[in-house]
Formats: sequence, structure tokens, C-alpha cells
Amino acid sequence: MTLLVLSLGSNLEPRVNIPRAVKFLRQKFGKLSLSRVYESEAIGFKGDNFLNLVASVECYASLGMVQSYLKLLEDRMGRDRDMPRFSDRTIDIDILLYGDSSGEECGLSLPRSEILSSAFVLCPLAELHPNLNYFPRNLSFKEIWDKFDKSEQKLWAIDLCF
Repeated sequence: MTLLVLSLGSNLEPRVNIPRAVKFLRQKFGKLSLSRVYESEAIGFKGDNFLNLVASVECYASLGMVQSYLKLLEDRMGRDRDMPRFSDRTIDIDILLYGDSSGEECGLSLPRSEILSSAFVLCPLAELHPNLNYFPRNLSFKEIWDKFDKSEQKLWAIDLCF
């Protein structure tokens, strides 16, 4: 089995779309481990605040199969792929980690670079897997989060029931 770690985010009806996406992921992959949900301001454009969390699961699916399923799920949930990179989202699901995969695989660069640059990714990842090592830096996610400059990107935990 392979550890699959995902980042989920939404700023269009996020209190509906985040739980809905988690429900579909549970149906596909089984029992998920989830971080708390965090709210943050939109980055790179003017828009409503985002809700984000990190989910992980041990799975047998190949990386290509996971990637295809996630794109299909995003599309089914109304993701508009014609929008600019920084824009409103019904749901955005990114593969952060897939086992020990590193480098380019299936058109993805793993581990995902946003881990180091986005508080809304790193904070919930460090919460969910504090002692998991980020191999390119040989530091745990908690250690990376502890050193992260938190002054630029504000986020706060919220209550959202699943």
C-alpha cells in the first residue's frame, strides 16, 4: 500500500463542496485521515476566502489512476478548467505526496512544490503528518512549518462537520 496525501480547497460554496469531495474520496479510497479545515484569503486574485484541508489514505491505486479519478471528480463537481490558475474554485484536489515518489511522474512533480510555499497546504499537512519526513530537505513537516514565515499568509482553523 502507498501513502496518498491530498490537498483539498474550495472558495465557491466551500461548506458544501469540501464535505461533498471528502464523501466521494471516502467512497473511492475508504477511511481517510483528515486535518482540520482552515480558512484563508484568496491568493493571487480577489475572491472569497478559501477553505482547505489535507487528507491522506493508504491505497493500492496507481498514481495515474488516482490522478485520473481526481480530475474526473473535480470535473463532476463543476471545476472550470478554462479559468486562470489563480481563480475561484468549486473544488481543487492536488496530490501532495504519493509514497516516496519524487521528481516527474505522470505529468506531476512530486512532492508538490506548494508544500513549501503555501501556508494553507503546509499547516494542515504538518498537523496531519507532523513527523513525516520531507526528503528533499530531510526535515519533518512540523519542523518546516515551525520555520515557515507565517506573516505573509494568514489562516485560521474553522469548525466544519463531515
